[in-house]
Amino acid sequence: MSTYIFSSESVGEGHPDKVSDTISDAVLDACLKIDPTSRVACETFVKSNIVVVGGEITIPKLQDKKKGTTKPIDEVINIGKVIRDAVREIGYTNSDDVFHADTLFINNYLTIQSPDIAQGVDAKGAEGKKTKKQGAGDQGIMFGYACNETPELMPAPIMFAHRLGRELTRIRKAGKLAPWLRPDAKTQVSVEYVNGKPTRIVNVVISTQHTADVAHKDIEKFCIEQVIKKVLPKNMLTSKTEFLINPTGKFVIGGPQGDSGLTGRKIIVDTYGGMGRHGGGAFSGKDASKVDRSAAYMGRWVAKNVVAAGLASKCEVQFAYAIGHPEPCSVHIDTFGTGKVSDAKILGAVLKVFSFNPADIVKQLNLLRPIYSKTTNYGHFGKDDSDITWEKTDKVSALKKAIG
Repeated sequence: MSTYIFSSESVGEGHPDKVSDTISDAVLDACLKIDPTSRVACETFVKSNIVVVGGEITIPKLQDKKKGTTKPIDEVINIGKVIRDAVREIGYTNSDDVFHADTLFINNYLTIQSPDIAQGVDAKGAEGKKTKKQGAGDQGIMFGYACNETPELMPAPIMFAHRLGRELTRIRKAGKLAPWLRPDAKTQVSVEYVNGKPTRIVNVVISTQHTADVAHKDIEKFCIEQVIKKVLPKNMLTSKTEFLINPTGKFVIGGPQGDSGLTGRKIIVDTYGGMGRHGGGAFSGKDASKVDRSAAYMGRWVAKNVVAAGLASKCEVQFAYAIGHPEPCSVHIDTFGTGKVSDAKILGAVLKVFSFNPADIVKQLNLLRPIYSKTTNYGHFGKDDSDITWEKTDKVSALKKAIG
């Protein structure tokens, strides 16, 4: 009998890195509302009461092709308002917040996208040669993963950690049950596996920011009774499950006041909690021409449909791109020995059913929409939302037919 423990963490919307991700995706969505073909790569840095945004943005709708000029972004998008609204939605609006939506100092260093990059992406091949297909926005490797451990076909530890974070946020924003809650939070769940199956929760960690006037024992009791026992599977919580609530004893100073934040620094929280591999590229602030994001969504769609079709209990897909090139350099399937047929047969079926061309990914998943603020927090995968198309299991029949 094989036994091991696997742990995954999640972070709340007020965590400094997630504040940065939230702002970056809010800027992306603001651009897509003006022009769905916008090219956006927005990075955000936060610390104390300062927000710095930088990167490259090109909005074709704003270009005057005859004059060869482009309207400044600030003429059509109030970047400051976008940032303040995003921070306000997170909840940094309390009178004692150093990082406060209304009093932030904002430094904007957003410029237009390099034409050297654009020539490889805008349906042009290497050295600007015309092709009929859009090329990848950069080189890189992407992974997608799915397993049958939860209804969402996601690994249990990361989904449990996300559930805790979502519930903390729901209660905080409702404002009645625990008015002492503040936006910054982290959660972690350790699950014991027996013969590859999740069987029990070994321990749960919650660290949540709070006001100075609440006692630690009250925070501990609240988190155990009103959060953990309400959202985690009762059959997996045992008398031996350990609860570690605000282990340092105090968490009053949090968010960007307590630590700096940067876009793309929580990529394992964003994906599979370490259970599935990650290609390395971050998601937030990037439009769908960036395969770091769109192809990772594609990988999840493929892997989830393979598992939903019953072809395997676990599936990981890996593929790679070269900048400006319209076809993937490689595609690989691994079912970790759980496949009902060979991995080679599953790969053959996947290549028949799905197209990995960047333009086709955008089309198949309908990615030219301002939907990305929905993805920022509590993982980009495992969500039940009609806008999050990569979670659909709409290719099950096609895969079964291709397998024969």
